[in-house]
Amino acid sequence: MFKGILVHKDEAGYRATLQDIDETQLGDGDVTVRVEWSTLNYKDGLAITGKSPVVRRFPLVPGIDFAGTVTHSSHAAWKPGDKVILNGWGVGESHHGGLAQTARVSGDWLVALPAAFSTRQAMAIGTAGYTAMLCVLALEKHGIRPADGEILVTGANGGVGGVAIALLAGLGYSVVASTGRLAESDYLQSLGAARVIDRAELSAPGKPLGKERWAGVVDAVGSHTLANACATTKYRGAVTACGLAGGMDFPASVAPFILRAITLYGIDSVMAPLPLRQQAWQRLARDLDIAKLETITREIGLADAIAVGTELLSGTVRGRVVVDMQRGYS
Repeated sequence: MFKGILVHKDEAGYRATLQDIDETQLGDGDVTVRVEWSTLNYKDGLAITGKSPVVRRFPLVPGIDFAGTVTHSSHAAWKPGDKVILNGWGVGESHHGGLAQTARVSGDWLVALPAAFSTRQAMAIGTAGYTAMLCVLALEKHGIRPADGEILVTGANGGVGGVAIALLAGLGYSVVASTGRLAESDYLQSLGAARVIDRAELSAPGKPLGKERWAGVVDAVGSHTLANACATTKYRGAVTACGLAGGMDFPASVAPFILRAITLYGIDSVMAPLPLRQQAWQRLARDLDIAKLETITREIGLADAIAVGTELLSGTVRGRVVVDMQRGYS
């Protein structure tokens, strides 16, 4: 038996509870992992609260990320003692996830923990940081260089935003952080933001085209914010869309695409192919300032995850939340 969170949906309603779980409940997989650290993302908050239909089968362990040590394996790539990371692949949605002390998954879904990181640091990065790196890789592939102009990062106080700012600033880009919490400006500038703007500049319905401002964009918000970011991106610039904190709609026009030839890149972290995942984690190991990572990280125990998952949806959580799977338990 081990501790974990299970999400239920039955005649008693939708609920997440911390309870004992038997390993026989974990389902299929050729690798078993002792989970040392997990993390909470916006999607995990949705899964815990049921605010959106993230969980597709019940009961289910939520948690789209984990890092830990292999204990059993029949997969050729992994052996007991290997340190591994998992992000996405439907874990925490249709397959038992990372908010339990043990996980059983397909070995094809795992990435080797880079030597530069501990399992805790890997989860301080988590899907949010890995997604931020995918956005940076897309901007680089598009050919955007620091000399081309400012990069806008929306939802800057969130996990994707914080890591994106740190990564981009470290690579020499001038970053403009958009946030609804201007009181956090000093914090965002400590991560590397050159300027901080109020999200109200972008969150209301806007014009099909605006003044050209950004060479590139990392957007975790969606809705009017994404539409306005596209409308104000420079000629032949690029926008990466990776989130929907502001809504799933996209009330835009074709004007920025046919008059300024901008490109909108969709960033999917869940089903990204293994070579791209490996590239992203290798670049995170090379380019992310660990000291900055620590400043955006809050640590909780597994017993706190349900409450903090609810808190995440309120938009008041800064940066990243890591979950110590052993805190308070043997």
